[in-house]
Order: sequence, then C-alpha cells, then structure tokens
Amino acid sequence: MSGHSHYDTIKRQKEGKDAKRGNLFSKLSKMITIAIKTGGSSNPETNFKLRVAIDQAKSFNMPKENIERILKSAEDKLANVEEITYEGYGPQSVSVIVETATDNKNRTAQEVKGMFEKAGGSMGGPGSVSFNFESKGYMLLKKTDDVETQTLELIDLGVEDLEEVDDGLEVFVPSNLLRDVREKIQTAGFEILKMELKMVPKNYIEIENEDKKQKVINFLETLEEHDDVQRVFSNF
Repeated sequence: MSGHSHYDTIKRQKEGKDAKRGNLFSKLSKMITIAIKTGGSSNPETNFKLRVAIDQAKSFNMPKENIERILKSAEDKLANVEEITYEGYGPQSVSVIVETATDNKNRTAQEVKGMFEKAGGSMGGPGSVSFNFESKGYMLLKKTDDVETQTLELIDLGVEDLEEVDDGLEVFVPSNLLRDVREKIQTAGFEILKMELKMVPKNYIEIENEDKKQKVINFLETLEEHDDVQRVFSNF
C-alpha cells in the first residue's frame, strides 16, 4: 500500500470549495494552456497531458464552453506563460515541490521564496527534494460497499498500488501506463472521480503534534492559493 497523506483528502475537500468560488477555474485554465504548450498540440486525442488536464477540469464541473474557449485562446497565451518548478523544505522539514505557471518568473520566484521563508522553511535547488518523489499516474475511484472485490478487480486490471480513503479508492499506476489502465478501468465499469499525473513521495514524514501539523497545513494552503501556483506536492 502507498503511504497516504491525510492532507490529500483535506486538499480535495478544499478544491471543491475553491471550484464554487471560481478560484480553481483560473488554475485549471493555466493547466490546460501549459498542457498544450508542453504536449505540442491542442488535440486531446494526441496530447495525453492535455486529455488529463481537461478531464480534471471536468471533474470540478468546469463548463464545456469554458474549456472550448480556453482551447481556442491558448495559442495567444502560450508565448508568455512558462512552467517552472520549485523545490524546498517547509515547516518540520517536510519536502515540498511547487509547480507554477507564470508570465513573470522573477516575481513568482521571489514570492514563492518569501512564502517558504515566512513559514520557517527554505527554498532549495533543482533535485534537492525531488529525489524523494516519483511520477505516478493517479486516479480516485468511487468505491462500493464491496471494497475487497473492487480491490481484487483493480489488481487484475494492472493497478500498481491502491488504498481505501474516506472519499474513494486511490489508485496508482506507472505514469506511462495511465492512459491504458484508465481505459481498462472505465471499461470494467469503475467510476473515475479524479485523474492526474502527480509526484508521489517515496517516504513520508508523520507529524502527530496538532500545532505543528496545522502550521504545515497552513503553509501548504498558502502556497496553493497563490495565483501562479498550479500544484503542490509534499511528503507530509
């Protein structure tokens, strides 16, 4: 079983609230734009990263017309948007990876660095914490009353790792097999609630003290609320 971060569940609950406020739509718009730039195509049939980004937007109920508008206008935005990843250590020495999409990398770098330092952490160079993470294909599936049967079926379908959580079944597969396993899972009748490529920690830091735990959560949420930040991964 994968080590599970309780913060992932907290984050999903928060994302639902953010979607209602419209905050998340802006980030999803940037994610789709970046997927077109890095994938080299605005066709989700040939650009799987874009397919994942669109599916993620749909999972948060982004209207179809919004997605189509982003796809049409992406070309005008691409020239000024860069995807930059930062690494560092937060409170309690938790490892943190911050993915951003920005049209002003100097401003973003300074502001992200400032958030690390304000929380008592520090920014590191490329590779300073990413060695403790690996890229995985991730899906959150709707669970039934018979989780044991679901688990056995998913293993037969090629799932590498899975874990039952409060809001579903977290499924992990090698990132290069996400498309194939996803199709098998859908054909088998499973409902996919969320899908993405994510950085999964090889080792976790467990924090029991409530005050220290809350300090870490506040830091991670502050990062995620920044307009240029797309995703935050940590081993907390």
